[in-house]
Amino acid sequence: MKQLNLGRTGLRVSELCLGTMSFGDDTGGHGALDAFTEAGGTFIDTADMYARGGSEEILGRWLKGRRRDDLVIATKVWGRMGEAPNDGGLSRKHIIAAVEASLRRLGTDYIDLYQTHIWDATTPLEETLATLDTLVRSGKVRYVGTSNVTPSQLQRALDLAQFRGWEPYVSLQPRYNLLSRELEWELAPMCEEQGVAVIPWSPLAGGWLTGKYRRGMESVPAGSREAYFQEQSGKEGWRERDTEETWRTLDAVDEVARETGRTALQVSLRWLMQQPAVTAPIIGPRNAEQLKENLGVVEFELTEAQLARLDEASRRPLPYPYEMLARLSHHDPR
Repeated sequence: MKQLNLGRTGLRVSELCLGTMSFGDDTGGHGALDAFTEAGGTFIDTADMYARGGSEEILGRWLKGRRRDDLVIATKVWGRMGEAPNDGGLSRKHIIAAVEASLRRLGTDYIDLYQTHIWDATTPLEETLATLDTLVRSGKVRYVGTSNVTPSQLQRALDLAQFRGWEPYVSLQPRYNLLSRELEWELAPMCEEQGVAVIPWSPLAGGWLTGKYRRGMESVPAGSREAYFQEQSGKEGWRERDTEETWRTLDAVDEVARETGRTALQVSLRWLMQQPAVTAPIIGPRNAEQLKENLGVVEFELTEAQLARLDEASRRPLPYPYEMLARLSHHDPR
């Protein structure tokens, strides 16, 4: 597996990141971690709110007896971890308490990449960034990143960190896949320009890009991620996805899969890995078979023609002002 720089930093990470949100016990979690690292993976992502700290604990038990410096461990802060008023958010009080708790659960002295999980509109940005800077200076955190923010929020954070001389966000963890390309409107080019690494979550759109879905289906497959999501959230996701745009994209993925002798999952993930702003997609396999299929994506690359075919099939109409700006960007006003 290739090792790439995380944005403009000197930190090297594997081209795939193993997500641990679905870890349910030591057996399954440790097996996935073993297989991932044996394949050359070094980048592992978790969060304090995954299983209310359980994911970090599973990872922490696995880390014992291993060379900590061989791995890049990322976790996140924001989620509510208790009932007290300050048990969530991005205040100085909560961040400091949360990082100490994450360090205990992980059984480590430091966190390589500490990420704010979502924007906190109730806490001054200065308070959040100053606290993160203090954690880096203390040695408890090596780098800081963010997730789930708007372009203006990310730019504001980068500008403020530069102005104050604080540690900047070096990575962004957004949703990005062939069925969700809004990142390309503004955030992706911004990250490229600013040297911010993009670490996409949901690279397979909750299972929609794995080959399980075909034209003519009228409901989600039993046991799928979408079925689980609907059961847990009570939201109907099928209607949002059951569109000609979705089926056109999946048709193109299937065509390229047959052409390359790869699976739909591998083609979809490979497309994402070859996007210019992307450093390492976060994979979240639920069993050994899925992990093996995910890891197979490092063995091939898509051609420019195949990338263009997938781009065209998955392209959506741009909203204003992005459509107008794209249309007129090369127009000579004279």
